[in-house]
This record gives sequence, C-alpha cells and structure tokens, in this order.
Amino acid sequence: MSQTARTSAATAADRIEAPFSRQDLRDALGMYATGVTVITTSGAGGPYGMTANSFTGVSLDPPLVLVCAMSDGQGAAIISASGHFAVNVLAAEQEAISHFFASRRRPEGRAAFADVPHRRRVTGAPIINGAAAYLDCSLVAEYEAGDHVIFIGEVLALGTGQAIRSPLIFFAGRYQAL
Repeated sequence: MSQTARTSAATAADRIEAPFSRQDLRDALGMYATGVTVITTSGAGGPYGMTANSFTGVSLDPPLVLVCAMSDGQGAAIISASGHFAVNVLAAEQEAISHFFASRRRPEGRAAFADVPHRRRVTGAPIINGAAAYLDCSLVAEYEAGDHVIFIGEVLALGTGQAIRSPLIFFAGRYQAL
C-alpha cells in the first residue's frame, strides 16, 4: 500500500460525522491544549471562584478578554450580577487549586477562600496568590451561546509573577505542564 493510500485510509477511519455524541465533541475539543484558569468574582454571598479553560484575549485596544461559564451555573449568575471578574492563570504547581474550584462540593463564600491565599485589586474580585498571571476585569458584555454565557471584560489591572512560571495545561482530559 502506498503512503498516500495509507494516509487516506487512516483519515477516513478517524473521521466522525454528524450525528456525533457529546463525548465525541468533548474528546475532539480536548485535543486543543488550553491553559487552566480560576475565574473569581465577589457577590452578595461573598467571593466566588470556578475553574475554567474557556478564556482568551479579544482585543489589545481596548484591552478585552473573554471567559465562558455554564449558563445554568452559579458562576454565570454571580458574574452577571456583580459586573466584574478576575482571570487567575494557574501555574503548574497549582493543580490542587484547580481541582478545588472545579468541585461542586467546595464551600461557598468566604469559606471557599479560607485556605486559598489571595488579595484584591481594582474590582474586589479575589486574585489568587502565586498565579502565573491575573487580569482584573469590569464586565462590558455578555452573550448567551448554547449552554454557556460568554462574558467579555475590560482589563483594569493585571500582573504576572515575579519570575516566569510554567502554566498549568489541560490536554486530552488530563492536567499537564510545559
């Protein structure tokens, strides 16, 4: 069999066309390596945080970023009501913090941040100590999109660690480091 024939056969075998399952979509999206963030905000019930990998820069002028949250989740409602959020880009050694804020059994309000060293900047959203970077944002737009809400924030303050730190990466359903 020629190289071209082998490549065509492999390509055809790897293709999944509609209808595909939710798991098929998750698996395909999981092949795109992403950084891991904790999106934080503060609302009437106190501080709130959630692990997310749906984050990207949108614009340099004005400075805008985008995060996504499940539309039926508590995080989307709190971000929308508070009008602000912070993106905490986790460093490789902060995997435990990612797990904590991804858990549905974590404590709420102040108790959620009792064991997570943090500070506050412009908006009052918690900034997690030791993060590779943070962006403190004012909410400027939100859009319903399927089962998520897309939040766009204007960056009011930002920072990076004193030294370059390897980010925490999520790829193929597992945490990784560079």
